[in-house]
Amino acid sequence: MAELRVSVGVAVPAERAWAAIADWPSQGTWMVATRVRGTASAVGEKLEGWTGIGPLGFLDTMTVTAWDPPRSCAVLHTGHVVRGTGGFEVAALGADRCRVTWWERVDLPLGVLGKIGWLAIGPTTRLFFKVSLNRLKRVLETG
Repeated sequence: MAELRVSVGVAVPAERAWAAIADWPSQGTWMVATRVRGTASAVGEKLEGWTGIGPLGFLDTMTVTAWDPPRSCAVLHTGHVVRGTGGFEVAALGADRCRVTWWERVDLPLGVLGKIGWLAIGPTTRLFFKVSLNRLKRVLETG
């Protein structure tokens, strides 16, 4: 299992950050190379994400497993490429500031080969998460 956890401080109220995260289709405006289809606001609802550029990429199917607005949500990744869990957490740091965290716990395929592959792709994935959260910060803070 591989774990990633990336956070960013944002100068907006937690409720505003949560609204942006929970607007699944708009995530493509700030997530690197990702488009999300569907809406979900309750445990058991399903979403699909396409990660890639043009036709090169993969479909990430997800089922919501936790929903606690405006604080957190979690999904179970059920696709062929990404399997495991992930989610978002929003922590209020006062009336007009919050911390947004994106986390993933991914099951690595192929045993030792998957672990070796993660050594190469893990840092790139972390960079994509950081870039994405910084884009979200910019979107939220500039309105």
